[in-house]
Amino acid sequence: MVIPAYNEDEAIRGVVQELVERGHQVVVVDDGSRTPLLDVLRGQPVHALRHAINLGQGAALQTGISYALRQGASVIVTFDADGQHQSSDIPALIEPIVAGRVDVVLGSRFREGGRAVRITRVKRLVLKLAVAFTRATTGLKVTDTHNGLRALSRKAAEHIQITQNGMAHASQILHEIAAQKLAFCEVPVTIVYTEYSVRKGQRLSNAFNILWDSFAELFYR
Repeated sequence: MVIPAYNEDEAIRGVVQELVERGHQVVVVDDGSRTPLLDVLRGQPVHALRHAINLGQGAALQTGISYALRQGASVIVTFDADGQHQSSDIPALIEPIVAGRVDVVLGSRFREGGRAVRITRVKRLVLKLAVAFTRATTGLKVTDTHNGLRALSRKAAEHIQITQNGMAHASQILHEIAAQKLAFCEVPVTIVYTEYSVRKGQRLSNAFNILWDSFAELFYR
């Protein structure tokens, strides 16, 4: 389990504690937070890494994934630190990889059975536009994009190198799945837009950044 985190001291302890209680190995990458998250997570049995400065979520994910590979991980799940993701979705997320059917599993809040709790209409519209753009540029028949809940086999994690440090990493991962011809599937998941996550990072401007990042990735591959 790889969790990139930046200034998530309000939510991350509860997120990590729930994952640990479910028996998951957790790697937290503190991406230069003002309050070192190692202090917040003291006493939790996690692998805690820290960037000296804030590099961006993509960089934090790559640091965590590289570390997990060095520790011998066979399946790596990426999980947000703000409480939007549900630990109960993880078994269904990793099962297709464990069964050897695919290399990558993408969580989808818009696939049948998935839910986006308290999502705004504007956010939903922007994500739908991003999905259409991703389908057109990658050929992947996805129903969701910029969803941080995903699972990678060891093979996929070794082949996908995240070089986009910021939020454009989400588009880059999808482009890499297509370019590397990695077998993938989607599973329905629940994303809960909590008061905390909305207050911290789900502003309207960030929704439109999703479209911009999807477009920008075409020029930086």
